[in-house]
Amino acid sequence: YVVTKMPRFTFEKFPGAEPLLSTSMKSVGEAMAIGRSFAESVQKALRSMETGLDGFDEVAVPGFESAGKEGVKAALAKPSPDRLLLIAQAYRHGLTTAEIHAACHYESWFLDRIREIVETEERVRRDGLPDDPTAFLRLKQMGFSDSRLARLSGITADQVTALRHRLGLHPVYKRIDTCAAEFASLTPYMYSCYEGDGIEPPECEADPSNREKVIILGGGPNRIGQGIEFDYCCVHAAYSLREAGIETIMVNCNPETVSTDYDTSDRLYFEPLTTEDVIEIVRVEQQRGNLLGLIVQFGGQTPLNLAKALERAEVPILGTSPDAIDLAEDRERFQKLLRSLVLKQPENGTAYSAEEAGAIAQRIGYPVVIRPSYVLGGRAMEIVHDTEALNRYIRRAVVVSGSSPVLIDRYLQNAIEVDVDAVGDGEEVYVAGIMEHIEEAGIHSGDSACSLPPYSLDRDTIAEIERQTVALARALNVIGLMNVQFAVQNGEVNVLEVNPRASRTVPFVAKATGVPIAKIAARVMTGEKLARLLPRAQREKARHQAHVAVKEAVFPFARFPGVDLILGPEMKSTGEVMGIDADFGRAFAKSQLGSGTELPLSGCVFVSVRDQDKEALVEPCRQLVGWGFNLVATRGTARKLEEDGLPVTPVNKVQEGRPDIVDKMRSGGVQLVFNTTEGAQAISDSFSLRRTALTHNIPYYTTVAGARAAVQAIGALRRGCLEVAPLQSYLSSPVSLSR
Repeated sequence: YVVTKMPRFTFEKFPGAEPLLSTSMKSVGEAMAIGRSFAESVQKALRSMETGLDGFDEVAVPGFESAGKEGVKAALAKPSPDRLLLIAQAYRHGLTTAEIHAACHYESWFLDRIREIVETEERVRRDGLPDDPTAFLRLKQMGFSDSRLARLSGITADQVTALRHRLGLHPVYKRIDTCAAEFASLTPYMYSCYEGDGIEPPECEADPSNREKVIILGGGPNRIGQGIEFDYCCVHAAYSLREAGIETIMVNCNPETVSTDYDTSDRLYFEPLTTEDVIEIVRVEQQRGNLLGLIVQFGGQTPLNLAKALERAEVPILGTSPDAIDLAEDRERFQKLLRSLVLKQPENGTAYSAEEAGAIAQRIGYPVVIRPSYVLGGRAMEIVHDTEALNRYIRRAVVVSGSSPVLIDRYLQNAIEVDVDAVGDGEEVYVAGIMEHIEEAGIHSGDSACSLPPYSLDRDTIAEIERQTVALARALNVIGLMNVQFAVQNGEVNVLEVNPRASRTVPFVAKATGVPIAKIAARVMTGEKLARLLPRAQREKARHQAHVAVKEAVFPFARFPGVDLILGPEMKSTGEVMGIDADFGRAFAKSQLGSGTELPLSGCVFVSVRDQDKEALVEPCRQLVGWGFNLVATRGTARKLEEDGLPVTPVNKVQEGRPDIVDKMRSGGVQLVFNTTEGAQAISDSFSLRRTALTHNIPYYTTVAGARAAVQAIGALRRGCLEVAPLQSYLSSPVSLSR
C-alpha cells in the first residue's frame, strides 16, 4: 500500500499573511490516506482535507490570463499551499512534465502520476463514464471519488453511485500489518481499495464481527475551529462504549489523533469522511452483527455535514436527530423555537442578496455581526460598523445567494458572553458547566479565555441561564451533548446560538469538574439514562467545587508576520491551556503562564484605549500604580487618567514623531500593554505596536476584560508564589462509569 500525508492550511484566517510556505511551519493539521497506488492514495488525501476538494479540482492559476504559460510557470515557482492543484492545472494548460519540473523542482515521477490522473480526467470529460465494469474499476483504482466523476461527466454523484452499484463495484478493505510480518496480524486497522478484474470478486479482509456495534465518525484534519477537543470526545466515546460491552468502530483520516491509534477502538477504518466512504463502511459492517448506529455529534462539523445524506441512505444516527441539529442551525426555524419558549435573542435577519443584507443591517442598526450560514470556528465572521464596511465584507468574504445566505445579528456591545455545556437523555438534562468569557461578546468563543464557575455573574443570572439551557435541550429533544452560547447585557440573557453536538469546551469542563461528560453522552446515545449514569449526589458535588478553572487560548501570530493581533468574531487560536487554583486571580495567572505569557510584577504599563473603554480602565490602572507600576499612555488616554488623579507620562503614537511608543517598547521600557481600538484607520495606525509587543515578548491585552483579568492575576502573584498540585486534589470525587 501507499500512504500519503497532506498538511492542512488556514491562511484564509490570517488575511495579512502571505500564503507561502517556508522553513517556519504554517500548517495547522493534516490528513493521511492509504491506497494501493500513489494515484489512489493522493486523491483520497485530497478529499480528506475537507476544503471542498473531490480530487485534483480545477483552480485558477494566478498570471495565466495575462502571461499564459509563463504566468503558470511563475505561479509554480512559488511554494504555495495549493501547488499540487496548480501542477494539475498546468497540465490542463498544456505544459509538459519537463517544463513543470523546471519551474517547481518536484520529482518527475510524482509529476507523471499527476499527469496520468489529468489525462484520465480528460477522457472521462470527452467520452463520459464507461458501462464496462473493468473500465469503471480502473477509474476507482486511481482514486476517483463518485463526486469527482460526477463533475467530470456532467451528471450527479447519486447517478454515478447508482451506475457503480449496478456494475457491482464496491471497495474492499485491507488490513494494515501491525506485526511487521513477524506473525499473523489480527489488528482490525483497515483501509479501502478497489481490487480485481471486474469479473472475479476481490478479497475483503474486513471480517465484521457478530457483536453489537457503534460507528464513531471522527473530525478529520485539525484546523482552526475544529481541533483535538473533538477527537477527545470521539476517544472517550470509544472508551465508554467499550466499557459497556459495545464494539466501537472509528472512522477518521487524521494521523495526529488518539482516535486513529489502532488500539483506541475495537476497529479502525482509516478513511476520508465523505458520504461515499462512510456509506460503504456501513454496508460492510451491517453484513454481520447488530449495528446500533452512527455517532455524528462528536467530531465537530465534519460528521454533522454528512448527517442528512446518511439519514437519506437509511443509515441509523444515534442521539439527537439530524432534523433537530438542522433546526438549531436554520435561522428561521430556530427563531420560531425561541419565540415558542419566550426566550430572547439579538435582533437578526437572513439575507439572500447584497441588497437584502444592506436593508437588514439598516433595520437592525449598526454595528452588526455578519457571517455565512453553517460555519464552525467563525469562518468569515465579522463585526461591521457601517454600510461601507458591510459592502466591503460582501465583496471580499462571501458570495451571497439563494443557496448561500448570510446571517446578520445586532452586535451586543459591552455584553458578557457565556458558554454552557449540557447532556440530555431525551427526558432529563444535566448542565455540566457554565463558563463566563473573560473577553466581551464579539470575540469568538474559541479565542476568549473563560472561567468555570463564572467569576462575575450573580446567582440569579446563572440560575436563569441554567433554566434556559434545560428548556432548549428539552425542546430540541437532545440526546447526547449540547452547547449553548448566551450574551448577558444589562442583566438580560440573550441566546446567541445552540449546537446540539459536542463543543470545543467539553474537555475543559470534564477536567474542571471531574465529570466525564463525553463518556456519559455516548452511553446516553445508546439508550442509558442520566439518572443511573450520574446520580444526583454526584451532580451536586460537581456543582460545588471549591476551585476556579480558567481556559486560555494559544495563538500562532508569531508565525504570520503580517497578521494583526486584534481578536474578533473569526477564530484564530490553534490551541488552549487550563489554569486551576483556589481563586480566579491565581487560576488566570496560571493560564497565562501556560500559554507562554509571564506577567510582570513591576515596571512600566502602556495604556492606549478607545474612548468608550477609558473609564473602565481607570481602576485597574489605579491598582497598578498602587503596586509601584509606572504608567505611560497616548495623549487622549493620558488626559483621562490624569483627570482621575493618576500619575502618567504621555507618549507619542507611531505617526506623531520620534521617539514614539514602539521605540520605547523596543528599548525595553514597557513591560505590559493594554490596547483597545476600533475603526480601520485606528487599527492600521496601532498595528506596529501590537506586533512589537509580540516580537519582544511583552504581555499585551486587546480587550478591557482581558486587561482587568491580568491585573487580578498580577495581584494574586504579588500575594505569594503559585502552588503546584495534581488535578485530582481539586476534584472531591471524580465520576467513573461502570457497565
